[in-house]
Amino acid sequence: MKIFRTIKVALKALGRNKMRTFLTALGIIIGVGAVIAMVSIGQGAKKEIEKRFSEMGTNLLFVRPGSREFRGRHGGGGSYDTLTDADAQAIIEQCNLVQYVSPNVNTRVQVIYSNKNWNTSIYGVGDKYPLIRNWDIDEGAFFTEAQVKTGQKVCVLGSEVNNNLFEGMSPIGQVIRIKKIPFRVIGTMKTKGEAMWFSQDDVIFIPYTTAQTRLVGINYVQSIDVSAVEGSDTAEAQEQIEELLRIRHKIAPGADDDFNVRDMADIQEGAQESTQILTILLGGIASISLLVGGIGIMNIMLVSVTERIREIGVRMSVGARENDILLQFLIEAIVLSLMGGIIGILLGVGSSKLISQFAGMETSVSLGSILLAFLFAGSVGVFFGFYPARKASKLNPIDALRYE
Repeated sequence: MKIFRTIKVALKALGRNKMRTFLTALGIIIGVGAVIAMVSIGQGAKKEIEKRFSEMGTNLLFVRPGSREFRGRHGGGGSYDTLTDADAQAIIEQCNLVQYVSPNVNTRVQVIYSNKNWNTSIYGVGDKYPLIRNWDIDEGAFFTEAQVKTGQKVCVLGSEVNNNLFEGMSPIGQVIRIKKIPFRVIGTMKTKGEAMWFSQDDVIFIPYTTAQTRLVGINYVQSIDVSAVEGSDTAEAQEQIEELLRIRHKIAPGADDDFNVRDMADIQEGAQESTQILTILLGGIASISLLVGGIGIMNIMLVSVTERIREIGVRMSVGARENDILLQFLIEAIVLSLMGGIIGILLGVGSSKLISQFAGMETSVSLGSILLAFLFAGSVGVFFGFYPARKASKLNPIDALRYE
């Protein structure tokens, strides 16, 4: 009962100056709200990454030029022209655990149709690319192996490019100009959505052979996408590819590879580590507001002690002990902090919903982040309220009663 009576006294004391109490708690409100909102952004990004990787499948492998450790750090590890379409052909022919391959050549150019133009990514890929990436055709068809081998000027549009250039009209059979070169549209892809804050649909696919000769002017490929027969075969398929490419590239035993092969697990792990760092960074920055709010609580509590010295003296003279005075002012600081924490939680949850709705970013508010922010707010009240409370409890009753 004593603790409830003390809380009642604390609320009454805080209610004497409502505006000052609100302004003091404002730092905690903003801090807790910011922590919850920032952490929700980081958690949302993590969930979005997991969703995108699950959609792509678990049997993907990516062959890239350059040493896996660090491109350009060791001898030939920094070369970007070490992969060829012959390497891709050898992989599909000699690696029995590989189902599909797609050599890739990418660039970004201006695309024109009639009086409209659009700057977009051009992906030069093989005919098996949609099967590797689990990406369905919406209208028309993807280009064939024959069209890839002969380097025909055909293209397949991502949904965003289609919407911007054709505005709802069927683009099949129409001619667009990519880097002033005419390409015939033979198909469109279904909407894939955003990944890591960029649109996967803002793209045009053309045969990689056409991209090599017409757009980029190279005789090598920039990467090779590979699909293993089964997800459980990915690790063994990776070993087969590495062994084959070391033989083809005549790499001596113990020398650094001039290529690197990574699977989805490696890439997903790296992406999740990045989002984890981002979440910690955002939460750390937002936590500074909590510290500022704690300093505000300490400042106001010191002012409150000074204003109520005579009241403290009266309480001590009628039998209040040091611990009673300490507990009274400490509870005032904790109540002030927790009230700010509750309002801050509501502000943070509301802000995350608004960010998700209006900014188009996925957010995820977890119970753990709410409890952590609430407990941190309470800890701030204890930490920053202890010194003023102790100062009040150490006052001399006689001096306090004589204070004017």
